[in-house]
Amino acid sequence: MKPLVRYAALSNYVELCRSLGIDPQALMRRVGLDITGLAVQDRWIPGIAATQLLELSAAVSHHEDFGLRLAERRRLSHLGPISLVAREEPDVRSSLGLLIRHEGMYNEVLHTRLTERNGLATLKVDLELGEPAPTRQATELAVGAFHQVLRGFLGLAWQPLSVCFTHVAPADARTHRRLFGPAVEFDREFNGIVCYVGDLETPNTASDPQLRTYAGQYFASLAVARDATLRDRVRELIEVLLPTGRCSIDQVARSLGVDRRTIHRHLAESGESFSTLLHQTRAHLAEQFVTNPRRSLTEISELLGFSAPSAFSRWFRERFGCSPSAWRAQSPTGK
Repeated sequence: MKPLVRYAALSNYVELCRSLGIDPQALMRRVGLDITGLAVQDRWIPGIAATQLLELSAAVSHHEDFGLRLAERRRLSHLGPISLVAREEPDVRSSLGLLIRHEGMYNEVLHTRLTERNGLATLKVDLELGEPAPTRQATELAVGAFHQVLRGFLGLAWQPLSVCFTHVAPADARTHRRLFGPAVEFDREFNGIVCYVGDLETPNTASDPQLRTYAGQYFASLAVARDATLRDRVRELIEVLLPTGRCSIDQVARSLGVDRRTIHRHLAESGESFSTLLHQTRAHLAEQFVTNPRRSLTEISELLGFSAPSAFSRWFRERFGCSPSAWRAQSPTGK
């Protein structure tokens, strides 16, 4: 199945787009993503869609450094619950090792390796999308994000020995040199960061041994393997695809890199079908959306993938036994 990433991979995307004078909502729609999904950072979306969005944004904004500008706004907390544990690890090596070992919890596209030899530590970053696609922006975002993490532990004055990219240099490399210093190199054999092994041995002075125990226990309760059931992934993709109006089993199958028969078979094993899962997911979202008075019923019908508000109203009445407006009026937030 094709890998997924959390919506958190696009943290601060809207702010960056607006600062560059481009429309984030229109761009996200072009790759099949919904801008409202950014409010749910832990929701999973196709990695290829996020990668295509970064490339498209760079082209529309005429900024080859788009991915790097986004990385500059990245913080450790954007990685989710794992950041709570990483902050309490005793040194930089253990913090970085934790992020690498459990990278599947926050990004299935990312594949990172750390090697140490002759006093040098090399962090190599690879992206695997499951299909050919340009990855310049996503690569610079990933490498830049790791650079930000290291600076967070080692201080703003820290500089790596080298920051390497396999692609050619941009026409304007000022952002790269401002963020990485003079050590940035292009046309290299790998993407990643080289530093001294001694940097990894730097103690994490902010670590609290007692809090580390609690953070570890909390993380262990959440560290469910990311080889989640196909049902879970189908449901996540239904939520992502509904607002696009293209939520079909064929589209879900393409996003997962499998055929529709595979989806039918796995769902049947749990006593479900794509149709029942679609209706369950749509109903769950409808209950949340309709009780929110800030959303118009027309907007809700679009978010749930209906062609017209009348179609949404008919479906809602059949499902819940009353109209959406009546449901809203009965809810505590609608009164």
